[in-house]
Amino acid sequence: MTTAVGPSTEQLRTVSDRSALRKPLVKRTSVRIALPVLVAVAFIAGWELLSVVGVLNPIMFPPPSEIAVGFAELLPRGYFWEATWITLQETLLGFAIGTTFGLVIGALTATFPVFRTAIYPFVVAFQNTPRVALAPVFLTWFGFGLTSKVVMAAVICFFPVVINTVAGIAGVDENAKTLFRSMGATRSQTFFRLTLPGASAVAFAGVKTALTLALLGAIVAEFVGASEGLGVLIKELNFQLEVAKGFAVVIFLAVIGLILYGLIELIERRIITWARD
Repeated sequence: MTTAVGPSTEQLRTVSDRSALRKPLVKRTSVRIALPVLVAVAFIAGWELLSVVGVLNPIMFPPPSEIAVGFAELLPRGYFWEATWITLQETLLGFAIGTTFGLVIGALTATFPVFRTAIYPFVVAFQNTPRVALAPVFLTWFGFGLTSKVVMAAVICFFPVVINTVAGIAGVDENAKTLFRSMGATRSQTFFRLTLPGASAVAFAGVKTALTLALLGAIVAEFVGASEGLGVLIKELNFQLEVAKGFAVVIFLAVIGLILYGLIELIERRIITWARD
């Protein structure tokens, strides 16, 4: 005679507990997605309505329906994707260079008081310089090609990484450092096993900000002087009074920024597992 073997009471309780824990997470994720979508839909609907009733000048503020049509017309164009690729190269290269230097300078500044005294005032002074004013200078130094745009993007995204790296390292628990030293850890062991993991969450906040600023720097540099890129395309479309298409490119840039920001946030969650919600 066979006896049916089913899940035990303890197993059922475990499954129930896991489901109970999963529900708030699913609910929180749904809210995070639904709220921005609802706000976006309401904003677009209001914009369209104001354009239809004549409150907004369609030449200055084309309705979303016209912007959507303009974007659909741009999508199959080869020059649109070529401009997108150029701007992405400028953004990502500038971000990589600016972030690398920012992390190194920030770590040196926070770790070595002599370095902080000697270098940090110049970093702050450089930050207070309007970087947009440097775009023509970079154009003179590096020409109209890719280099001047990459340098501009790197310069703009450099400072947030430095500041957040310094703040993150400064915020590491001093008692933990004392414990490491009492256990015979070397300075490098303390840095890589305590200071760096402890500062990474704050440093990543600067990195995420830097990526959006790198995109801004690339577009600003293209506005000042370039022959390719989305910034140049926006200028040309506005000059040709194709304002709806110009708005479409601007919105497309915002979407690119959101995607890049999301990718960095995903990387952060993969690396800094202890900082998850």
